[in-house]
Order: sequence, then C-alpha cells, then structure tokens
Amino acid sequence: MRAGWNWLKGPEPWTRRMLAGDLVLGGVLALLGLGVEELDNGSVQRMAAGAAAVVLLTLARRRLPATTLIVASAVSPFLPGSLLVTVLLGWSAGRRIVGVGRAMAAFTVAFLAAVVFSVVQAWSDERPVLVIVFSTLMFLAMTVMPGLASRYWSQRRTLLQALQERNGQLMRERVMVAGQARLRERQRIAQDMHDSLGHQLALIAVHTGALEVDPQLTERQREAVGVLRQASVAAMHELREVVGILRDGVEAPVPAEEAQPAARGVAGIAGIVEAARSAGTDVRMTVAGRPRPLVAACDHAAYRIVQEALTNAYKHASGAPISVELRYEDDSLVVEIANGPAAGPGVGAVVSGGQGLTGLRERARLVGGMVHAGGTEGGGFRVAGVLPYGAEPAGVEDIADDFGQQAQAQAQAGGFTVAPPPMDWAAVDKELAVGGRSRAGGVAMGCGIAFAAVVLLVIVIGAGVVMLVGSAGSAMISQEDFDKVRVGESEEAVRKKLPDGDSFMTEGLERKGPERPAGSDCLALLSSDDSGLTTNTVFRFCFKDGKLVDKQAYESEQ
Repeated sequence: MRAGWNWLKGPEPWTRRMLAGDLVLGGVLALLGLGVEELDNGSVQRMAAGAAAVVLLTLARRRLPATTLIVASAVSPFLPGSLLVTVLLGWSAGRRIVGVGRAMAAFTVAFLAAVVFSVVQAWSDERPVLVIVFSTLMFLAMTVMPGLASRYWSQRRTLLQALQERNGQLMRERVMVAGQARLRERQRIAQDMHDSLGHQLALIAVHTGALEVDPQLTERQREAVGVLRQASVAAMHELREVVGILRDGVEAPVPAEEAQPAARGVAGIAGIVEAARSAGTDVRMTVAGRPRPLVAACDHAAYRIVQEALTNAYKHASGAPISVELRYEDDSLVVEIANGPAAGPGVGAVVSGGQGLTGLRERARLVGGMVHAGGTEGGGFRVAGVLPYGAEPAGVEDIADDFGQQAQAQAQAGGFTVAPPPMDWAAVDKELAVGGRSRAGGVAMGCGIAFAAVVLLVIVIGAGVVMLVGSAGSAMISQEDFDKVRVGESEEAVRKKLPDGDSFMTEGLERKGPERPAGSDCLALLSSDDSGLTTNTVFRFCFKDGKLVDKQAYESEQ
C-alpha cells in the first residue's frame, strides 16, 4: 500500500494539503460532469463511470501526465462527463512532460485518440467530416491551449529560478574575490608592520636590556629601564599576534619561553595595572560581584578597554590617580576606568591618531556591548564599557542587489548564516525585462496566446451553432406538415415527407406521451412553431406492418 502511494506521488512532493486540493478539484469537475451527462440524457451507470474517471485521472495526473491526457481524450467521446477534465490534464501535461519532443508526441496521440473515438462514437450520424472538424476545434480549445499556456508559464518560472541560482553563485564568487583581495592587502600590511615596527621594537629591547645592567644607574633608574624593556617585549609579542591575525586570520602561536604570565583578557588586567604602579602611577583596582567566564571576544575586549583607557590617562592626565573597577552584573561585565585631573603639566607632544576610543566602541559593538567615554564633574575623564557574557555578532546590513542575495553571501562569508529572504517574483520579473525588446516580446507572446484562444473559442462556438442548426433541420417539422400526413399511408411515403429525426434533440421523445401501439416503431419530431420555454410540442408517428397506424401531438417537458 505504501509503495503504491509513493509511486502515485511521483518525483515531486505531495503533501496532505495538495492531496486534499486534488480531491476537491476532482470532485468539482465530477459534479460538473454529472451536469453534462444529465443534459445528454446519460444513464446512471455512465454518470458513475464518468465521475470515477474524472477523480482517478485528476489524482494520477502528477505521476502520469501523458498517459492520463491520452486516456481522457480517448474516453471523453463515450463519457461526456469527463470532457471538462481534459482542460486540467492539458495544463498538467504542459507543465510536467519533460522535453518538447515528448510533449508533442503525447499531445499528438491524445488528439488522434480524441478524433478517432469521436468518429467511432458518432458513426451512425454519417457526418464524419463535421465530427472531425468539431473534435479538432474542441481539442485545440480545451487541451492544446491550456497546455501551451502551462508550458510557457513553467518554462518562464524555471528560467527565473535558474537566474536566481546563477545570481547567487555570482554573489558568492564576488565575496570570495573580495575576500582574497582583503587577504592580500592584510598580508602586505602585516609585512610592512613586521619589517618596520619589529625592527624598531627589537632595537628598543636590546638597548634597554643593555642599559638595565649598566652599573652607573641607580636602583630606581634600573627599575624604570626594566619597565621599558618589559613594555617593549610585550609590544613585540602583541605585534607578532597582530601580524599573525593579518596574515592568516588567527592569532600567531607564542613560544612557551616567551609567553606572558597573564593572558590578553580579564586575567591580564591585573598585570597591566601592576605594571602601571611599577612605573610610578597611582592605580587602584577593585572587583565587585562573582567572577564569571566570558567568551574569548568579550574577554579580549575588556582587556583592550582597560589598556586604552590607561594609555589615554598616561598621555593626557600624567600623575593623576586612576581607578579601575570590574563589576560582574547579572547579564554583563562592566569595566570602568576613571582618572582625576592632571596633577601637573602633560608629557608634551604625544603620538595619537585619535582612533583609540573609536576602535573601542567598534570592538564592543561587534560583541554586542557598548563603550561610553566622557569627562567627569571634577575635571577628570571616565571610560566605561558594558560587555555581555555571551557574544552576539553584530547584524549584517541589508545590501540591495538584483535578487537580494548579497547580504546572505556576506553573512555566510563572515562565518554565520542568516535566513534567506523570500523571493519577490514581481521584482525578478521587473529586473528580468531589462530591455524594451524582451518586454515587448513577452507582451506579444501573451497577447498572441490570448488572441488564438479567443479565435479558437469563436470557431468552436460557430461549429456548434452549425451542428445545432443541422440537428434542428433533422428534428423539426411544422404543424402544417403534421396535418398533411394521413393515418393509413405507407411507411415509405410518410418517411419521404418527414425528416429522419436522427438528432440529439429528439432522443427519447418517442417514449414519452400517450401509449404507443403494440409492436409499432415510432418516429418523434419537434414542432418548429413551438416557442415554449419549459415544454416542447412533440409530433409522433408510429408505423406497423409498413403503414402509419398512429400519429399523436403532445407536450413534453424539456
């Protein structure tokens, strides 16, 4: 049972909602088919067979688009109630049959089946040419036109999806090219930093190391020189880390013998505070709350905030007391560095690019925190940072492009993913029709299909009117013609005066009205003078043993 269900679903997904929709659609078409059967005076068995065929063909159209189209075209002449489902099957076959050759073959076989079986079914009418023309027009209007429209719509949507995928690939390639360019630039900057700053810092470390063992220096001077040497060594280590990040995107490994006792995080804040005290600066550090671990990015940001704030205090408020406070709140770590007004003249001209606080704000923003810097009431300066315990990457700005995919590609290149935006097919259509020629071509194709459909519909209606007029000529006589016929005349003479009555308009009329003479063969015709809307005047002629034995005129409901 399950294998059969999977086979029926076919390659495309078939949800319960789609199944319910197909059942409802099949039920509606079956009800409409019952109305068609009622107009054609179909039997109960034929009605049931037509309804079952409509439902089964509707359910199987996804798995067997060509087969269902051919079967429906073949059975519709015998089951008029299944005629309407050919519109749905033509639409489905136009979408689902892969390849132009296969689609043409399927529609051709369906057309031949519809024409051949229509001729077989109406062979007694002796009008095969008219049946072939009418069947051809009906097939074009009810099957071919929906198939063409469906195939055009399906191919256009496939083209748009291919353009979307191609655009996404181009966006990813563009991000990769930009990343390669950034990497090359970073490597160049890293090389410049290593060649220039590394050499200068190495000279400082060598000279301060030699100066530290100079016997002519006092103990106080040796301590100051030792602080300088340690600072130069630390600067060399940090330069090595920065160069490693610029080159490879990861921190460069530090040899064990050169590793610093404190990490570049919250644990290292005490070390830089102690180094500041050793250099003669009045620095006090307090810790409040229960210490909690931070992610690496936040931990490093806290260290940099304290380091930059102390550096600014050295530059602009030399000799002023500095307080460093770490407060572990419930949801974040608060780092606050405040200094009083300068105790004396500054240290003179200092090298400053003016980007320190700006860089701190950007660093904090990238981890979901914030930094505030400003003066205090006593003339001092205060730097405070709020950092979450868990990093929250900053959002990616939405950058509009042809299909709205550039932001997604940049987010993936940055190491995290975002949900793809919903596809705006209206925008895609607008962007696809760049030139007037393509837009005009699409409009022309749509107008051509619509015009062809209207022309075919008019032709079908015209052919139906012609057939109706022909049927009326074979089914109607006037009251005067009825009065001319006398009971007792030979059957051959009477039939020469009357139409043959071979029309769908007279089907079943001979069984209505007064009781027929036993063993007689009757011919029922309609009155051409009748103008009733709900009843028809029927003229019935009954023959027996080669003579007209009875003629009746009676009213029959339509």
